[in-house]
Amino acid sequence: MKLSVFLTSLLLLSGFATNTNAAPPNILVIMADDCTYNDLPLYGGQNAKTPNLDQLASQGLTFNKAYLAEAMCQPCRAELYTGQYPVRNGCAWNHSASRPETRSMPNYLTPLGYRVGLAGKLHVKPTSAFPFDPVPGFDPNCVRNPTAAHDLEGVRSFIADKEKPFCLTVALVEPHVPWVMGDASAYPPKKIKLPANIADTPRTREDFGNYLAEITYMDGQVGEILKTLDDAGQADNTLVLFTSEQGSQFPGCKWTNFDTGIHTALVARWPGVVPVGKRTDAMVQYTDILPTLLELAGADLTPAREPGPTLQQESPFPFNGTSFVKVLRGESETHRTYTYGCHNNVPEGPPYPIRTISDGSHRLILNLRPDEVYLEKHLMGGGRKNNPYWSTWMQESFNSPATYALIKRYMHRPAVELYHTAKDPYEMTNLADKKPELVARLKTELEGWMTRQGDPGAPQDTREALQAARKGEHLFPVEK
Repeated sequence: MKLSVFLTSLLLLSGFATNTNAAPPNILVIMADDCTYNDLPLYGGQNAKTPNLDQLASQGLTFNKAYLAEAMCQPCRAELYTGQYPVRNGCAWNHSASRPETRSMPNYLTPLGYRVGLAGKLHVKPTSAFPFDPVPGFDPNCVRNPTAAHDLEGVRSFIADKEKPFCLTVALVEPHVPWVMGDASAYPPKKIKLPANIADTPRTREDFGNYLAEITYMDGQVGEILKTLDDAGQADNTLVLFTSEQGSQFPGCKWTNFDTGIHTALVARWPGVVPVGKRTDAMVQYTDILPTLLELAGADLTPAREPGPTLQQESPFPFNGTSFVKVLRGESETHRTYTYGCHNNVPEGPPYPIRTISDGSHRLILNLRPDEVYLEKHLMGGGRKNNPYWSTWMQESFNSPATYALIKRYMHRPAVELYHTAKDPYEMTNLADKKPELVARLKTELEGWMTRQGDPGAPQDTREALQAARKGEHLFPVEK
């Protein structure tokens, strides 16, 4: 680790070796918050109206298979900004912190001449590891002030300077709970088609309609941000990335390793460079985004450029991801062999460690404490800021075998789950007993990833480890 930090510092001081084949683009990353990818029409969603995202996709490249490692706000953002998995950067729990020596997007792009800013929700720590320039105008915390209006002046001012390229992340807070923004009347509860992993109760339909209204409100913000970019005359030389972050606050999405938790939307637009109106099945993960941006910015990532399932040990960059620039340029249809995920549940509930791997077609999930009952305090706790519908699931379960089955699926899980996500996107049919050879292959690769990451599995999920991480005294070593 000390050698890695030394080499990183040396590269920062030297400004990196540069690639002079093309002028570095501006970078605009727009993040939704708690938006299940396939609730968007772009990925087959049958309810939400998202005209701005649909237009963005028509102008760029849509990734069918983009993932993040942990379906919680802070860990997934730390992964995106550092290019490292949760155990590696140290933020493997929500409301925690990355390792003090962690470096992130501003540390790498600033020496390359970029202004690196963030508007909206930061939700990563420590501040020294994530030194973004603060850009005002968007709500930094949806729970404290859920109906706060947004103001584009800060974004407009930040992108107006054409002397230096910019990298700006606009981290929106919709559609995170409480679902209070947008026009819910546009989504009459009786007309909503609920996903297969969501129980059908009147209160659930009402809440799902409120959630859909926030998706449309979020889509409107995306449109406003892109118009601001156009008005500034910066659209043609800006790479725009939109991502939906993790799944929504419905059972089987956020706080899980199900596909609807860690599968994310990803759309890229860069006129004249990124293919227009295309889709790709190349698998990418949040850890790959920072290396990609660095290569586009001029950093020489040659030692780590070749995609693969593991960290390229010869690279001087401490990343778990690799650049997918070739995919962005339409020069390749493949990138990763596997994507990985984890969930530790603490502090959202009692320890319930989960690890997962996907090969793009099938997903293997290992529940490391299957004897325990899965509990999640926000989802099951009720209240305006959480999920009032859960109690109606419990009430309905006495009369509805389908609702009871969904509750049991969520709270009582087998040690091994295998799903054909390409055909079963809501993962309702466990194939673990029917495909033992595939389980064995994926399990071997998943356990190898855990070893490389220094992930101890179940022992990591103690409250002691969480408290230590919050103090910057992480108990588990980084990968070797």
